[in-house]
Amino acid sequence: MTTETTRVPVVELKQVSRRFGATPDALGRLAVRMGLSKPPPVVRAVDRVDLSVYKGEVVGLVGESGCGKSTLGRMVAGLLPVSDGDVFWNGRDVASLDAEERRKGSLQLQMVFQNPFASLNPRMPVSEIVGEAPRVHNLTKGIDHDAYVDEQLRRAGLDPALKGRYAHQFSGGQRQRIGIARALAVNPDFLVCDEAVAALDVSIQAQILNLFLDLREQLALTYLFISHDLGVVRHLSDRVAIMYLGRIVEEAPAAEVFSRPNHPYTQALLEEMPRIDTQQRDFPALKGELPSPLNPPTGCHFHPRCPHAFERCTIEAPQVKFVAPGHRSACHLNDQI
Repeated sequence: MTTETTRVPVVELKQVSRRFGATPDALGRLAVRMGLSKPPPVVRAVDRVDLSVYKGEVVGLVGESGCGKSTLGRMVAGLLPVSDGDVFWNGRDVASLDAEERRKGSLQLQMVFQNPFASLNPRMPVSEIVGEAPRVHNLTKGIDHDAYVDEQLRRAGLDPALKGRYAHQFSGGQRQRIGIARALAVNPDFLVCDEAVAALDVSIQAQILNLFLDLREQLALTYLFISHDLGVVRHLSDRVAIMYLGRIVEEAPAAEVFSRPNHPYTQALLEEMPRIDTQQRDFPALKGELPSPLNPPTGCHFHPRCPHAFERCTIEAPQVKFVAPGHRSACHLNDQI
């Protein structure tokens, strides 16, 4: 039987970090070295993350707004370079690929964005939005290009008769379907879905989620599904990674995360999750605000808000360790058990 130790991940991140900040010129760097100026502020959006996604699975990436989920997703999709660490596609270091290999690899990893209106070109009709990439990459060479575009629209649940319209003439759910059709038009193996249903009405969310499930079965797709909605992630994901202030703090199969959460942050998120099987009117809220990535706390990033924090948490960053088969967590409390 094949296991994760013998399989090669479709995407693998090793100690990946991403920082944002102004880069001083030579004079500015000299002034910093001489103590005449302060270093420019740096946002640590992603901090030494390890993550693997295997063929055919759905990995849910969960966390509060501002924790670095979207930045991580864009690095996976190749839209952002990493500041440190390595990204591997099918076992190969992306940095070692030549231009042609990188082009082919980028076609296999596509992204569905959170805002279905801002991600579509308002000057293009739907036929061009969906059909441009297949034409540029010669995917429709020798076949009927219009029929190919029509097929992509049908697969995403849209009537091809609407392909002459522009993005502003569609509803939010229809626009997201256009974005999905555009992503699928280059025959990818892997989709990064960045809050792909967050901007939609609840009834439309259900339709899009069911579409993702159907496409997974039909096309053997692999997903990195980014969301702050635990209910959506529970419905869709095989495995869940919990992110806090740029770090993965817990990762496990979805059933394990929701039945036996280990990290205090995961436990707090689940306590805040509304349930229909209780009469609870008030939901406990995490105390405090998410710290600024410009100046993250020392040690464990979660310690200022953690009810179980002790002195070691303020000094030493916990390592991600296995607490059960397939279940990893980064918490000093595990060392005391």
